[in-house]
Amino acid sequence: MSPQGNEVKVVPAPGLNVLNRGAGNTKKPSPLYVAEANGAQVNGEVSRLGVAGRGNVEVTQSDEDESDEDDSAAEDEDRTDASWQEKEDYVESPDDEDYDDDDDDNDDEEDDDEEPTLKYERLGGAAPEILEKDTASALAVSTRFIALGTHVGMVHVLDFQGNKIQSYRPHAATVNAIDVDATGDFVATASVDGKVIIHSLTTPEMYGFDFRRPMRCVALEPSFAKRSTRAFVCGGMSGKLVMHEKGWLGHRESEIHSGEGPIWNVVWRGALIAWANDLGVKIYDTVSRQRITFIDRPPDSPRADLFKCTIRWHDDNTLLIAWADHIKLARVRARTRSNVAHANPYQVEITAIFQVDGMISGLIPYPTPIGSFLVLAYLPPDIFANEATSDPAEQRRKAAHRPELRIIANSGEELTSDVLSLQDYHMFGCNDYVLQAAESFYIVLSPRSVVLVKPRDEADHVAWLVERKRYEEALEEVEKLKDTVPGLDAAAIGQQYIEHLVHAGEFDKAAKLCPKVFGQDAQAWENWIFLFAQKDHLHTIIPFVPTQDPQLSRLVYEMILAHYLSHDRDALLSTIKKWPSSIYDISTVIVAVNSELERSPSSPILMECLAELYIMSRQPGKALPFFLRLRRPHVFDLIREHNLFTAVRDQALLLVEFDQELEKKRREKDGETLTADGAKAKGGEKSAAITLLVDHTHSIPIARVVQQLQARPYYLYLYLDALFEKDPYLASEFSDRQVQLYAEFAPTRLIDFLRASNYYSLEQAYSICKERDLVPEMVFLLGRMGNNRQALNLIIERLGDVHRAIDFAKEQNDDDLWEDLLRYSETKPTFIRGLLENVGAEIDPIRLIRRIKNGLEIPGLKEALIKILWDFNLQISLLEGCQTILHGDCTTLAERLRFRQTGGFFGSAATPCLVCRNPLFIPSVLAQPSSQQPLILMFLCQHVVHATCVKGGHDLPQRLNDSLFSLMGTQGGANVDIIGGKIAHAAMVRARLEETCPVCHVSEGGRRIHARF
Repeated sequence: MSPQGNEVKVVPAPGLNVLNRGAGNTKKPSPLYVAEANGAQVNGEVSRLGVAGRGNVEVTQSDEDESDEDDSAAEDEDRTDASWQEKEDYVESPDDEDYDDDDDDNDDEEDDDEEPTLKYERLGGAAPEILEKDTASALAVSTRFIALGTHVGMVHVLDFQGNKIQSYRPHAATVNAIDVDATGDFVATASVDGKVIIHSLTTPEMYGFDFRRPMRCVALEPSFAKRSTRAFVCGGMSGKLVMHEKGWLGHRESEIHSGEGPIWNVVWRGALIAWANDLGVKIYDTVSRQRITFIDRPPDSPRADLFKCTIRWHDDNTLLIAWADHIKLARVRARTRSNVAHANPYQVEITAIFQVDGMISGLIPYPTPIGSFLVLAYLPPDIFANEATSDPAEQRRKAAHRPELRIIANSGEELTSDVLSLQDYHMFGCNDYVLQAAESFYIVLSPRSVVLVKPRDEADHVAWLVERKRYEEALEEVEKLKDTVPGLDAAAIGQQYIEHLVHAGEFDKAAKLCPKVFGQDAQAWENWIFLFAQKDHLHTIIPFVPTQDPQLSRLVYEMILAHYLSHDRDALLSTIKKWPSSIYDISTVIVAVNSELERSPSSPILMECLAELYIMSRQPGKALPFFLRLRRPHVFDLIREHNLFTAVRDQALLLVEFDQELEKKRREKDGETLTADGAKAKGGEKSAAITLLVDHTHSIPIARVVQQLQARPYYLYLYLDALFEKDPYLASEFSDRQVQLYAEFAPTRLIDFLRASNYYSLEQAYSICKERDLVPEMVFLLGRMGNNRQALNLIIERLGDVHRAIDFAKEQNDDDLWEDLLRYSETKPTFIRGLLENVGAEIDPIRLIRRIKNGLEIPGLKEALIKILWDFNLQISLLEGCQTILHGDCTTLAERLRFRQTGGFFGSAATPCLVCRNPLFIPSVLAQPSSQQPLILMFLCQHVVHATCVKGGHDLPQRLNDSLFSLMGTQGGANVDIIGGKIAHAAMVRARLEETCPVCHVSEGGRRIHARF
């Protein structure tokens, strides 16, 4: 076959050294090559790949490789030999002859600092017993179990703990391959005896096929258990890859490929089947039934029967290929529209090629880092140079090296490498090992061992940190994982760490660690607190001592307070405020602080401590004197909280003065200003003392407060103002005094007080305003006293404010006052214009215009007159609109009234008369059509009554029956108008009635209403 498609570019990965584990060799870089993604496209049936230096290939370096060069060169190139604590060790360091002594020392130091990535555990249960009597040859993993094939043809189904679920013997010779369908119901096996057996674990269903040549591989179609075709592919030493499908007449066999040597491996995913033979790997599309590509073996590869090919679908479009010491990644893509005419619907790109030291026994994807691989590497035994020797010792089969489990990044860099020490490893070859993946772990199979490989979890990481005495990191991890990972003992780790820190003299660090370590253990807390106290480092642990959950003994807390009383009084105060009072004996602490205060009577900290202790012990009365001496702002809150109003009823002046001092300091600090009247700038609030006195007048009498504040008029003003704002009646007794205080301290607010209050003397208030020349207030007072003309003169002569004069005249609604205003305005153009602009219902504009003298120049007269005309036009338009709306509403309502009044009435034999409550119709008469019913009247108000129940309705004429009208018309030969007769009869009845509807007459209280019928 000849290659088709594009030429493949292969480039060396920069900065990668892969360890060579051959005997007698030290660490050295091994060549590695990566196929450039954009250039490694394989089209057609076959495309052969070469390796740089071994074939005719172009060697370049991609941009991606250049960008990764610095990162790859900076990473550690050495392997880490994993270590763990299990039942026995499965990872050992390489043989001594592989490394020099210096390299061993360096590796040991690095191993101590680098944590292993994987941990290992031998599969227990029945697995050891099975492998003691037999040797394993094949392995398959389902989501529920492990299927293990042996060299005697047995298949053992085990759970993940090694317990046997089922065992059966489908073959008489070695089981070479096992495959399990996605549901775990069917197990397919291929054996050296030439048979392929498909066995159901849950039903009696079983299929057997004898190909008469040793079989090497088998693969079930996806969703085998759910498909009726029960298709599978298999191959072996015959060199044929055949597909079997179940039909109506049994299984139908079709040959996919033959003629290129034995089929060594086959995998089936989706619509694609990949298999390996002596020449390479091929991919087949089951939909189009075509081979879509061929990927040849690496050049100079060893025998295919000794070093197997591992192929695995990473996803539906990516195939991983490991053969000998090479790894290839093939990406299957659908052809673009430009190549739709091509018979082959797919094209394959080789996205990467890696070369590693050693042969590959297994390859599976590894999740972290993304795109990396887990590789089971086999190191071939040493080969002597003299192969033709007759020495039996040299002719004897050479012992194999231990296999290695490596993690290789997608860049080709080897991240970790663990050397596995498996039972009888020296006797096995590359094809004897199997690597499979389960949901959360991996399985390494040798003929004598089944090892579970798991990524190390958080608990393993913590144990590794503790082992290396990295306690702080271990505790941080435990703190993060305490809710997610059970079984982590933070207390035990913390105890070790604290002992280590105390022994080293790092008391601060040890104290910070205590809350995390001791948690709810009260006894441990107390023991370590006393230990810190013995070593004179009690102050270091005090900030971390818990006061609840857990709560310690009172002795501990009192010892801490005594320590602060002697060494740090500021800390004593903050601790008393912070700690709950129930955890120590307050009386004991009060005695101790009192004793200390007697020696230092001027200590403000001790006074505040004592006041806080009195508050906690529910003795606020004893605490109040200390807070007043300390000038504490919260003294008002204390009074409110503990209802101490009666205790301060005679200290009103002291409270207000203290509060004003605090307010002054706050204003100076905030840079606030005061208004001219002494009140706070806009947006201010009443002081705390004034608020307290006003809110509790029932405990602190008003007269008592006024008497105490007489000496300080400003404070009295504040108090009376706050009282008046709360309830004007409360300060009614002191209204005259309040007028004087407003005039002195807040003249701008006096007019509001005069308008709102009715308890002051008008004459006295006018006298005060006149003394201080407060004209607006004088105008208001004159108005209230009835002297409107004098008030208007003040406005006109002193204020000269036409708008105020107009507003005053409107308020008084006095025509003589308007006449005075018009007379005064005759010679003042500004007043005339103001009046023109404010004319309305109170003043006729014609009356004003006629008073304007000829030749008087009035600025803005034209505009004022135009405004008057516009206003009148607007009024007329509004009146017309209102009239239109009113007319429309009247029409609608009249039509609705007419419709309701002319509507009919539906009645029955049981309908009562609204006056006498007897039935309107006589049932016996209703049964005889020829009988005459009593006369019934229905008014326009929809009330229906007997004619005899209406005044004047006893002698009303009866209306003739409709049938009589018809008879008269027939006999007389003339058409009698029945409707006309009804109308005439109604007119006679209406003329004889002396009243309207009796029901409406009663409901209106005897008042006559006009309700016609």
